[in-house]
Amino acid sequence: MATDNNPFGDVMKMFEQLKMPGIDMAAIVEARRKDVEALVEANKAAYESMQAMGRKQTEMMTQALQVMQAAGKDGLSGGANPAAQTEVVRAAFEKTVADMKELAEMARRSQAEAMGSITSRAAEHVEEIKKLMQPK
Repeated sequence: MATDNNPFGDVMKMFEQLKMPGIDMAAIVEARRKDVEALVEANKAAYESMQAMGRKQTEMMTQALQVMQAAGKDGLSGGANPAAQTEVVRAAFEKTVADMKELAEMARRSQAEAMGSITSRAAEHVEEIKKLMQPK
């Protein structure tokens, strides 16, 4: 078990023992390490986005319940007029549409961030393969 917090340490030692001529095992292991880092970064971005979206949905639900509760109190007290209730419903609908747009934008940004790290790593990977294919 590696004690230096490098999960690739043992793999490196194993590959070093194989000593295949013409193959840079250190470069191969380093490339896989970078792949794992890119995946971790993408998962971190997705997780943080899910948390933010969950908080936003909770906020939306709380606000909607507050509006419904206030409208219910007005209706029960007999003091609500139809025009005021119509305005409350219209405002709630507009708020819901705006919130849904915000959630969609949050999801879009999250996907862009997650894919950004993976796309960047894929481009690096192509360059690494080109270098490995060069005759020495």
